[in-house]
Amino acid sequence: MRAEDEARFREFAQRQAAPLRRAAYLLCGEWHLADDLVQTAFVKLYQAWTRVSRRDTVHAYVRKVLTRCWLDEVRRPWRRSENRVDAVPDVPDQGSDPAERGQRRWERDLVRRALAEVPPRQRAAIVLRYFEDLSVAETATVLRCSQGTVKSQTARGLSALRAALVRLGYGAGELVVERTR
Repeated sequence: MRAEDEARFREFAQRQAAPLRRAAYLLCGEWHLADDLVQTAFVKLYQAWTRVSRRDTVHAYVRKVLTRCWLDEVRRPWRRSENRVDAVPDVPDQGSDPAERGQRRWERDLVRRALAEVPPRQRAAIVLRYFEDLSVAETATVLRCSQGTVKSQTARGLSALRAALVRLGYGAGELVVERTR
């Protein structure tokens, strides 16, 4: 790889590390695994950088790689047998008053725990559609499925998410999801 390509890759990786880590965390629910997924995605991106960087598809490519790395990880047999019960530390929000911060932390934890109960493909569809703000077509491309499958996985995932929120003590009917596109 040429020096200028190397510099462009480093700049891209530095800019996108935090957003990709957040997306990976929303998918898997563990910061350590999220870090591993981002690392793996960046390794794969580095290997394809000269092909991908010349087009305007770098963001879509790395998001697709990240999602596929996570789906591959979920399919591994030793992952299915693990019992993940460790508490994930929250990062404090210094810019708000304590009451708001506590409420947001509670809501963030509630959504994280509820997302953990949603099946992997449905969770991927929800994260890509509502947290990453991808369209149905973009989500279908990332997940390698039809747009109809994305719609049904998203609908089922939202139903599972609502049911999980009710089980976790959040009132029925209080979850409102809005789409911008």
